[in-house]
Amino acid sequence: MELTQSLQCLQPSYIREILAVAGDPNTISLAGGLPAEQSFPMPIFQSIMSQLANDSSLFQYGPTQGYAPLLDYCDQHFSLSPTDQSLVTTGSQQGLDLIARAYLNPSDGIVMEAPSYLGAVQVFELAQARIIQVDQTSDGPDLTQLEQCFAQHSPKLFYAVPDFHNPTGVCWSLAVRKQVAQLCRRYDVVLIEDAPYRELRFAGEMLPMVSELCPEQAIVLRSFSKYASPGIRLGVITGESHYIHPLITLKQASDLHSSLPMQALLLGLLTHDHFPQHLQAIRALYESRYKILASAIAEYLPDSCSAWPIEGGMFLWLILPTCDVNTLAKTLLKNGVAVVPSSVFYPAHMEGSYSALRLNFTNAEPEALVKAVSRMASALAGEV
Repeated sequence: MELTQSLQCLQPSYIREILAVAGDPNTISLAGGLPAEQSFPMPIFQSIMSQLANDSSLFQYGPTQGYAPLLDYCDQHFSLSPTDQSLVTTGSQQGLDLIARAYLNPSDGIVMEAPSYLGAVQVFELAQARIIQVDQTSDGPDLTQLEQCFAQHSPKLFYAVPDFHNPTGVCWSLAVRKQVAQLCRRYDVVLIEDAPYRELRFAGEMLPMVSELCPEQAIVLRSFSKYASPGIRLGVITGESHYIHPLITLKQASDLHSSLPMQALLLGLLTHDHFPQHLQAIRALYESRYKILASAIAEYLPDSCSAWPIEGGMFLWLILPTCDVNTLAKTLLKNGVAVVPSSVFYPAHMEGSYSALRLNFTNAEPEALVKAVSRMASALAGEV
């Protein structure tokens, strides 16, 4: 049976593929966006799970929109307005898929930062959308390009990760957030604000979400994978009801509803007395690992390599002298280090403007981070 044209054009995820290869115990993986397993709140989970077994209703079919107590928590915690609605999804990746299927016809325009999150690129390519890229600066998208893009191409959506961007780690400045909100309003473009890393700030000042500055023009994706655990596969979409209601209908046709026991488990964690300390511990762990990686880069790598400083999240963006980053990534893998080359974070028909590597620092032990950079230095000496 012949595949659809859109699926035939879709490339497998480089990151998912390399994670399988990087399973070799002699390979240090800085490739996937994996949280540290020791950060998972297992003692809290254990106490909650023993209570869940006493509620058989959690193991029945449930409402598509989500577990009512968890939805109430989201309404309060995210300070949603009376006209807003929440939808619990099977990871925020499902949220992206629902948005694409609900709002993007083939050739509809969607703006993305360049580079951009691979999972979003795949979703929008599968929807056969017309992806328009805007260069990223050290504090957010190039605003001149963005306005020109809005004016000339009349896109429907602007997808962005303003807090600790994947893959670059960039956090938009307050000035950029305000101007992007104004542009979305002026040109009637809906912002898709993806916020999976917002809770992982370990330095600097918490900034308002862009969606808070243009709530009538925004849909927000949130993930619980990065500070609860990826295995529970839960996220939430929020926005004005007229944006969210069609997504609920789509989810009915997709998987009926996300796991009720996992939603109850997540709520138990979020409302647990020790949850604030859990978040603080994750932030402290990731800050220490980031500093170790950044220090090792400064010590071992040549001055021609530079890393953008970050204040949170899971990734460091290592900018290299011009080179074939795909060949370099293969060489590094042979040398026992798995990384993701910058070329992966652009649509298939577009090319990156510079050579870089995305390095994940959250899932490797400190000694492994230093060893990985040492191995990278050896490989780089022969490649760039």
